[in-house]
Amino acid sequence: SELTLFNSHPNVEVRMFNPLSRQSSTAWNMLVASKRANRRMHNKSFTVDNSATIVGGRNIADEYFEIKPEVEFDDFELLAVGPIVAEVADAFDLFWNSELAVPMEAFDIDFDAAELEQWRRQMDDVVSGATQSVYARAVNSRLLQDISEDTIVPMPAPAYVVTDSPDKLIHAVGDEQHMTLALELERRFNAAQREIIIVTPYFVPGKSGAAAIKAWRERGLRVVVVTNSLASTNHVPVHSGYKRYRKRLLEAGVEFYEMKVDAVKKKATDGPEAESLTLHTKAVVIDRDLLFVGSLNFDPRSIAINTEMGVFIDSPEIAGLFADGVGGDLAQSTYSVQLNEKGKLRWIYEHGDERQELKKEPNTSAWRRFVVGFYSILPIEGQL
Repeated sequence: SELTLFNSHPNVEVRMFNPLSRQSSTAWNMLVASKRANRRMHNKSFTVDNSATIVGGRNIADEYFEIKPEVEFDDFELLAVGPIVAEVADAFDLFWNSELAVPMEAFDIDFDAAELEQWRRQMDDVVSGATQSVYARAVNSRLLQDISEDTIVPMPAPAYVVTDSPDKLIHAVGDEQHMTLALELERRFNAAQREIIIVTPYFVPGKSGAAAIKAWRERGLRVVVVTNSLASTNHVPVHSGYKRYRKRLLEAGVEFYEMKVDAVKKKATDGPEAESLTLHTKAVVIDRDLLFVGSLNFDPRSIAINTEMGVFIDSPEIAGLFADGVGGDLAQSTYSVQLNEKGKLRWIYEHGDERQELKKEPNTSAWRRFVVGFYSILPIEGQL
C-alpha cells in the first residue's frame, strides 16, 4: 500500500489506528466487527518540532486543499505557538502510544525496490509539476511571507487542549466517562450568558441536545447555527438527522444559516475555480469571550462514537474577530432558514440587490430531496 511505501522512508514512521482486518473486505469488517470497526479516531493536528502547531478540522486529502476543482471545502484552523504546542503534542502521543495504534511493519506487506523507485519518480514528477499548483501559490502567498518575515503579530491568549482518550473507542458508545470533549463543551455552554454561535458541517443534536438548546433559548440566549444545506453537504444521510430537528428549533428561536452551494469565492489566481462549496469548519463562539476550534462535529458520531480533540481560547479579541468574520460572511454565503406566518420553511437569500425566497431546499433535485426524506424515516440517527 502507499502507506507502507511511505513508512519505508528512513525519516518517516506511520501507525494505523484501529485498523480493519486485512483478511476481509471493508463491508465484511463492518458487518461482523462493527462495534470495533465503526469507532474512529477523528482528531486532527499538525505539529512541527514541538514549536508550532495547526489545529482545526481539515483532513489531509486533495479535496480539502483545493486540488480537486469540483468542490471547495471551507475550513478554518489555528496556527499556534507557545505552551499550547506541548499540549497538542501530548494529545498526539496519547494516540501514538495507544495499543490501538498499529505500526505499519506489523501488517507485513511486501514491496520491492522497483516499486519504491517508481513511487519516488512519481513524486518527483508531482513536485516538478507543482510550480503552478495550489501548493506553489500557497507557499508564495503574502500570508506565508508575512509569517516567515515576522510581520504578523501573534495574538496572545490563554488556551488549553481538550482531547478524548483512545479508551473511548474500547468502551460502550455513549459512556459519558470517556466523552471528555463533549462534556467540556457542555460545561461551557451551560455557563453562557448571552450568545452561542455554532459552526459545523453536520448538526444532529439528538433529543437531549435539542432539549438543551431549547433551555438555552428559555434562558434568553441567542443561538446561531451555521451548517451545510442539503445541496452543499457531502453526507446526505447526516442531513436527514438535521432535518428532524430544524423546524422545532426554529420554533424555539434558534437562528439557522445554511451554506449556499454556489457561493464559491473567486480567487485572484490562474488556478481552477471550484464548482461548489461545502462547509467543513468546526468551531464555537460563546459570549464572544471564548472560541473553540477542533475536530468535533455536532452529531452523535463525534459526541459518542469517535474520538475528538480541540483547543479552547479564552479571548474576547480572538473570539470577537471570529464571530465578526462569520457574521460578515453570512449574507453572501448562506441562506437564512426561517418559518413564514403559516409555519412553513423558507430559505431567504439577501445580498446586495439580490433577494430570493425559496419554498424547497435550494439547488437540489427532486431525487436528492427524496433520498434525504427516505433516510429521515430510518432509525440511523445514533450512527450519523
